[in-house]
Amino acid sequence: MANTLYGVSLSHSGEVVGMGRIIGDGGCFYTIVDIAVVPRWQKRGLGKRILDALHRWLQTNAEPSAYVNLVADGDARHLYRKYGFFESAPHSINMAYSVPAPAAD
Repeated sequence: MANTLYGVSLSHSGEVVGMGRIIGDGGCFYTIVDIAVVPRWQKRGLGKRILDALHRWLQTNAEPSAYVNLVADGDARHLYRKYGFFESAPHSINMAYSVPAPAAD
């Protein structure tokens, strides 16, 4: 995928059943995005396998001072904690912005 520094996909019989990727500037800032596992393949450790690969890549390629972040949805935060991620609020708060639709002429 475009703008991916490193990506992982898991497949079974030619079908992609899980994926995750890292984007960023390749120096100071990295964001783990798009970790997804097809619902019928969840609860089998595939998310952990994906995160293991992303974590290994960061350990090999990112400087020790690099800032790595992600957005943890629901119970996924428990998995991310095992890799050293922590909830940063109230120091940092995740914020979102949706691009508005163009105004009608």
